[in-house]
Amino acid sequence: MLVGPGFFRTELLTPESTSYAKSSIDDYAARTEQTVTAWNSMNGRQGGDPAKVAHALVQLASRDEPPLRFVAGADAVATVVKKANDLLAQADAYRELSSSLARDEA
Repeated sequence: MLVGPGFFRTELLTPESTSYAKSSIDDYAARTEQTVTAWNSMNGRQGGDPAKVAHALVQLASRDEPPLRFVAGADAVATVVKKANDLLAQADAYRELSSSLARDEA
């Protein structure tokens, strides 16, 4: 089972647990700084309960057929749904052109 977790209130975001590499590519520096700032501001305020996700994982792993993927946490579900909708829109935008690219058999 592949687990895609959201943010759970653990020690992952504490300065003792996480360190960030120094930005080395200028094109990514601003985005990296935004991400690090956002994650640092979340420390101790994550919405997910680690005990609840642990219980859910034990329940799912105990099933005869556990899911191939499990998205854990409301924040993770929202992210996955947005990404899926974005990908569907991209596929639909040029569906006719994309579908016309097969070889013409003689």
